[in-house]
Amino acid sequence: MWDKLERKFGRFAIPRLMNYMIGGYIIGYLLHFGRYITGVDFLTYLTLDPYQIIHATNGFPIPQFWRIISWLLVPPDQNHLILGIIMMIFYWQLGMVLERTWGVFRFNVYIFGGIIFTIIGAFILFALTGGDVTSSYAMSYAFTTNYINLSIFLAFALCYPDMQIMLYFIIPIKMKWLALVYAAFIIVDLATGGAGDRIVIVSSLLNFAIYYLSTRDYYRIAPKERKRKAAFKRAYGNMGKSGSSGPIPKHKCCICGRTDITNPELEFRFCSKCNGNYEYCQDHLFTHVHKS
Repeated sequence: MWDKLERKFGRFAIPRLMNYMIGGYIIGYLLHFGRYITGVDFLTYLTLDPYQIIHATNGFPIPQFWRIISWLLVPPDQNHLILGIIMMIFYWQLGMVLERTWGVFRFNVYIFGGIIFTIIGAFILFALTGGDVTSSYAMSYAFTTNYINLSIFLAFALCYPDMQIMLYFIIPIKMKWLALVYAAFIIVDLATGGAGDRIVIVSSLLNFAIYYLSTRDYYRIAPKERKRKAAFKRAYGNMGKSGSSGPIPKHKCCICGRTDITNPELEFRFCSKCNGNYEYCQDHLFTHVHKS
């Protein structure tokens, strides 16, 4: 399926997509810190606010449709520039490795899938909260790229679980253990958060859930495969049986016919002087006539 989609739509894929995402964050930081010069908080006009996208408000003659895309410019950590730079470098590295691992097209589908699911989740939550301007403004700051970045991390950990990184530049830890910690935090947030929190998390991480489920091996539990295994066991169970059910003996005396199942107390050996693979029990090993 992926190969067919890539042949058909692969020419539309954007190579080095992480460069554009990080470049968007840089623009977001410039706009954020530019408020100290201009006195205008430009990021308030960029958030994913469904009410502002649908209605013409705040002096704008048309709906602010650009918010469908502009929310991607909002940086993940606005008030801590150094931490934000470290996170941008970290996710840029992970994203570039995933792009080389999956290919440009599949990485594009993964990222844009997370973006689309997040937009859909925002409008679903907007509808559930009654569609008023106040709740829409509050939820606009919840729908960010934070969980999309987290989905990049989780996908990387799934591909390279044993890769070791230095947490806080000091603590060595494998990706799979760090991913489990993040997964535990997500589960806690889902369990303790409200409906709005759950919609934010599920919609933003739905791309990773789809990717994870698509990489599982379901063939072994498919009905056809289970039927094939059952038929094989029945056929194998009948091998070596002479009209009666029971396990297959490993050793059998060619003189008396006793086996390691009928007489587990006996020892069985092959005779090195017989011409062929003839096995005897301990009572006939030294008394039989050698076969030539």
